[in-house]
Amino acid sequence: MSPSAGVTRNTLRQQIADALRDEVLAGRLPPGREFTVKQIAEQYGVSATPVREALFDLSAQGLLASDQHRGFQVREFTVADYRAMAEARALVVESLFRDPAERVAVRPEGLASIRRRAAEAVRAAKGGDLDVLIGYDLRFWRELGQFVLNPYIADFLTRLRVQAWVFAVHRLRRDGMDEKVLWFGHEELVEAIARGDRDQVHAEMRSYYGHALAWAGRLEAREAEGDADGPPGPGAPMPPESPGHCA
Repeated sequence: MSPSAGVTRNTLRQQIADALRDEVLAGRLPPGREFTVKQIAEQYGVSATPVREALFDLSAQGLLASDQHRGFQVREFTVADYRAMAEARALVVESLFRDPAERVAVRPEGLASIRRRAAEAVRAAKGGDLDVLIGYDLRFWRELGQFVLNPYIADFLTRLRVQAWVFAVHRLRRDGMDEKVLWFGHEELVEAIARGDRDQVHAEMRSYYGHALAWAGRLEAREAEGDADGPPGPGAPMPPESPGHCA
């Protein structure tokens, strides 16, 4: 294979993975939805190889489940999964800011863009525009995650954020969005980070965690009453990843 062919295939692989991730986050591929490599290849008009690679990439990120005989399906996250995501994010972020000099490097030149993401995420949340909220929220956490010196931690946080939205998106479309579910602390969090105010960073993370746990509790109560049907087929905060949130 020529070098250019390898680059082309890898680029196509990433494009397919990005497109499928967007479909999942938009709710057009609901939890439990099954599909095969052949179906996706035909849908996008490409060969099976980059599709298979893209699907395995998304499986590695925890968004898809694979079965040798049935193909792939969008992963179904439970309320317990969501609780664990929120807890993991909160614990990791708080740990990062216990000794930020060793774990976080805030670059002033990057704050302007992050502030814009924060403002747009809050505006979308208050306006009830879920698609716009998810996009800006993920960009906010992804850019904020670039301040984390350990790239493995940054990647972990980003994946958790995406998974939290996969859990939340169908429930939010079903139940609606309000201040009981959504967290609007993006701007306060970024300003606390800009000031190096560890106490305020922890306070904002506790606010996020409290919102997440309260929503999880309401969902569990509905399920216990048999009143929650769940998303079709059986998606914050913390950088990079979770509801700006709500998820």
